[in-house]
Amino acid sequence: MKLEALYAKANELQTKVNDLQAKENRTVEENEQLIALANEWEGIENQIDTEEKVQKLNDKTKEPENRGWRPNAQIAPNGITKDFKGLGDFLMSVKNAGINPGNIDKRLLVQNSASGINETVDSEGGFLVGTDFVQTLMEDTYQTGLLPSRCQQVTISANSNSLTMNGVDETSRANGSRYGGIQAYWENEADALVSSKPKFRKIELKLKKLTGLCYATDEELADASAIQSNIQRAFPNEFGFKLDDSIIRGPGAGQPLGILNAGCLVTVPKETSQPADTITYENIVKMYARCNGRNPRWYINRQLIPQLAFMSIPVGTAGVPVFLPANGASGQPYNTILGLPVDMIEQSSALGDVGDIILADFNDYLLASKGGIESAVSIHVRFLYSEQAFRFVLRIDGQPLRASALTPYKGSDTLSSFVTLAERA
Repeated sequence: MKLEALYAKANELQTKVNDLQAKENRTVEENEQLIALANEWEGIENQIDTEEKVQKLNDKTKEPENRGWRPNAQIAPNGITKDFKGLGDFLMSVKNAGINPGNIDKRLLVQNSASGINETVDSEGGFLVGTDFVQTLMEDTYQTGLLPSRCQQVTISANSNSLTMNGVDETSRANGSRYGGIQAYWENEADALVSSKPKFRKIELKLKKLTGLCYATDEELADASAIQSNIQRAFPNEFGFKLDDSIIRGPGAGQPLGILNAGCLVTVPKETSQPADTITYENIVKMYARCNGRNPRWYINRQLIPQLAFMSIPVGTAGVPVFLPANGASGQPYNTILGLPVDMIEQSSALGDVGDIILADFNDYLLASKGGIESAVSIHVRFLYSEQAFRFVLRIDGQPLRASALTPYKGSDTLSSFVTLAERA
């Protein structure tokens, strides 16, 4: 049988397989028919391989032709198909591999992991999602999360699972304490110079693991574009949310160390006799005075808006609003308090709790990751349920650069890049 006829037969068999597969509650006879079609399809595949080899022997310089039943597939010089058209195309290939393990799409066998190593786990039916796809997931995660893109980011090398770096051990700006002990002196001519030296501390980040797992039925996988959009939307959104939450309130054990649990956090006391669940202009001014970040922003719970919107600075018999809403009183494309941008973030605490309003400069927060999101697909975990398993793993850790708040050169109120307000219960 000529190659063209074999290709046509393969197309015909694929159509029949797809039709049977799409049926719900298949009968025993239909399942047997599906198996028979798969076996016949495998036989056609073997014939195609044989004919292509014969054709190559007749003309060694001729590249193998593109198979009609693999539309738009690119053929590598070694005859192995590569380059999926998208994540949906890849997932469809995994689904088909589950139906017919003896005829696995060769493109699945050359996929790279997030770290760039060629690898498959045939015994478990696992296939690593290609680098391009997982990189897109990582980028979407950082774009979905509000805080990661504002942190200092560092990538841990392939041969390590932790990062250790020197940080300046500076807790005070008093003479003899700056940069951990550096000091300069005014001297007279011919006076002996006095030495000083900095003091450092170790900043150690050990990768923590953020994971996600989902199952997709064969019916869902029948629409490649739908499953691709669902996965590329849902998991980055969830990973971004979890990262924001851990940067705000992570305990440091099994998660990044959040600013609310960090030693460098400054907590401004509430006003004397301040009512519960309120925020005052005095609170905001005192928070502003305790923040020494270079580019701080306010992060608030939406519950604060009604109080902020009517808060004003008394000026004579009138007043000046404290909170200037976007495109409102501020005439700016963003919300501002005392001239600083305001972001409303879900991870802020409820009104009256510590963390309902935060003034922070996340440029002083270090976030370390390794290799982006690692993704893999298994065709066997839920085989009896006609489902594929999709696993996503992000290895990441983070903590503020400073271990403690900073005592200023003059005055006693400590300063920090991360300032919040005490509980008002």
